[in-house]
Amino acid sequence: MANDRIRPKRRPRLRDAPTKADAGSKDPRGDTPAKVPVVRAELESVRREAEQLRQAAEESREAREHGRKTAEVWRERREQLRQAAETARAAGEEARLAAESARDAAVDSVQATAESLKTSLEQMSVVEEMRRLLRDIRDTKKLESN
Repeated sequence: MANDRIRPKRRPRLRDAPTKADAGSKDPRGDTPAKVPVVRAELESVRREAEQLRQAAEESREAREHGRKTAEVWRERREQLRQAAETARAAGEEARLAAESARDAAVDSVQATAESLKTSLEQMSVVEEMRRLLRDIRDTKKLESN
C-alpha cells in the first residue's frame, strides 16, 4: 500500500507574531515599511564590502602563494649551487691529491736520477783509476825494457 508511509508534517517557521494592538502596521522590529529599502541598501553595501574584503584576502593569499613559490625556486637554486660547489670542492681535492702524487713521483724521479748520476760518477772514477793503473803498468814495462 502506497499510503502506509506517513509523511511528516512541515512545521511553520516561528516568527515574532505582531501583537493585537499593532495590527500589522509595523514590521516585528518596529520599522516602518519606508525604512525597508534603506536597510536593504545598507545590507547590499555591507555585502559589497564583504565581497571586496574577500577579494582582497584572495589576492593576498595568491601573493603569498606566489612569494612561497618564488622562495622555493630560490631554495632549489641555492641547493643546486651548493651541490655544484660540493662537486667542485671534491674535484679540487682530487686534483690536489693527483698533484701531490705527481710531486712525489717527481721527487722520486729526481732521487733516482741522482742515484744514477752518483753510480755513473763512481763507475767513471773506477775507470779512471784503471787507466792510471794501466798507464803505470805500461810505464814500468817501458822502463824495464830500456
